[in-house]
Amino acid sequence: MEKIQLLDTVALLKNIPEEKLTKGQVGTIVDIFDTQHFEVEFADKNGQTIALIALSSKELLKLVHESIYA
Repeated sequence: MEKIQLLDTVALLKNIPEEKLTKGQVGTIVDIFDTQHFEVEFADKNGQTIALIALSSKELLKLVHESIYA
C-alpha cells in the first residue's frame, strides 16, 4: 500500500466519540509527524472543521481515486 502523504484523503477506521467522529468519516491529512502519525482534519459538507486530531496510520485508510492497475 502507498504511504500516506500530505493532503491525502483518508477514512477513519474506528469511532472516536469524544471528537464526535464515526468510523468511515472522511478527512484530509494536514500535517505529518512521522511515517506513522498524522494530523487529520475532518470537516462538514460546508467545509467547517469538525475536528483536527492526531491519528496513527493504523486508524486510517488512504482513499484512492484512480486504479493503480490501469
